[in-house]
This record gives sequence, structure tokens and C-alpha cells, in this order.
Amino acid sequence: MEITINLPEDVANVFLADGESIERKVLEATALEGYRTGKLSHAQVGRMLNLNRFEVDEFFKNHEVALNYTIEDLEADRRTLRKLFSK
Repeated sequence: MEITINLPEDVANVFLADGESIERKVLEATALEGYRTGKLSHAQVGRMLNLNRFEVDEFFKNHEVALNYTIEDLEADRRTLRKLFSK
């Protein structure tokens, strides 16, 4: 889906002066907010930004975003590892 937004010229110039892609910055901000609010998963952020799972982790770290990793997730991962290594 393509979305168009209107920015005041002085605001757009702030990003352009730094050589940053406004489109990329808006996409990243949307992905971060979506993840922080629980609307987007780790995988969805990766697809939005065309990043692999390790790059998404680094992206979150660079933006000081904690991973949504619950105790239940940890226990599920532990069970999976036990199954894999018990064979």
C-alpha cells in the first residue's frame, strides 16, 4: 500500500539537509510505534523494513526498544530446545 503525507517544507528540509530519506524515516517510525504498541510483530517489522531477524534486533537496540519476549515465550523456547537436544 502506498500512502502520501504532507509535511511543511521546513520540516521536510530538516530531513533533506541530513541526506536522510524521509520515506524511510516515516516507515521506521511507523514500524517502531507499531511494535511498541503490540500491533506489529517482530516478523512484520522485518517485512516492512526488509530486514532479517538479526537486523530487526539491531534496529530495535539502536532505537532502545525492548523485545516483546514473555516468560511464556521463554518457556516455549526451552521446551523446543529440550526436544531438539534430547534426540
